[in-house]
Amino acid sequence: MPAASQSSTVARELHVELLLDRKVYDMQGKPVGHVEEVRVVRRGEAWVVAEYHVGAFALLERLGAWPLGRAILRTLHAGRKGGGYRVPWYELDLADPARPVLRCGVDQLKTMDSA
Repeated sequence: MPAASQSSTVARELHVELLLDRKVYDMQGKPVGHVEEVRVVRRGEAWVVAEYHVGAFALLERLGAWPLGRAILRTLHAGRKGGGYRVPWYELDLADPARPVLRCGVDQLKTMDSA
């Protein structure tokens, strides 16, 4: 599936199933969470990646347990930081798909709680 393209980026195909459950690292090499979901949009005849969902909240979303799971994690204070992130396609370096790395700081990402 090609990533959404910008004029300076070459679109390439990657089997998204190989990304699921891959650990994502920040620019300092610290783990951020696992890729739990890949959101795609249709552009003309192609489907392109819009964003990746990373972390525990993303896993709950993938399993369909989002509302209940989020409430439980909040009650246990487990979802305050690092609960889940929305990573725009262009902020995830997939040069090595076995080890995805963020191109931005975690603080620049939207959390799974934000719309």
